[in-house]
Amino acid sequence: MKTDIDIDVASECQPLPTAADLERWCQAALAAGGPAEMTHAQVSIRVVDEAESQTLNARYRQRDKPTNVLSFPADLPPELELPLLGDLVICAPVVAREADEQHKSLEAHWAHMVVHGCLHLLGYDHISDADADVMEALETQIITQLHYPAPYTELGTNES
Repeated sequence: MKTDIDIDVASECQPLPTAADLERWCQAALAAGGPAEMTHAQVSIRVVDEAESQTLNARYRQRDKPTNVLSFPADLPPELELPLLGDLVICAPVVAREADEQHKSLEAHWAHMVVHGCLHLLGYDHISDADADVMEALETQIITQLHYPAPYTELGTNES
């Protein structure tokens, strides 16, 4: 599959993953979770600080706090055969804080957030328990294939 990923960093938080890592994680999620007929995808990833994350989370999810990852699937008419999948907005300070609180490596948690967000762009969700089970199983499969520990543990889970 051909994947075009546009990365925009609007955060002072360090360290951040490399563009190559963001692309690798995104491609792994799209390959595992996307439909077999999907041959091309375009995704934008914007890395932000807490103020921007909180503003977007309040506007689009009515939750007035920063969050780890927001997914904005492209809402294109079917007759427009464009490969645009959507946008991810990832809050670097929240990801760093969660990794520390959950005793996970920062790299593994970043990988999880990118995979999680990409699966949302593909239509997966975790609103119902049954949907959450499907999504979490796929996330675990992808993350472990990337050679990171399984993301869901008793220490805490993702809340996006």
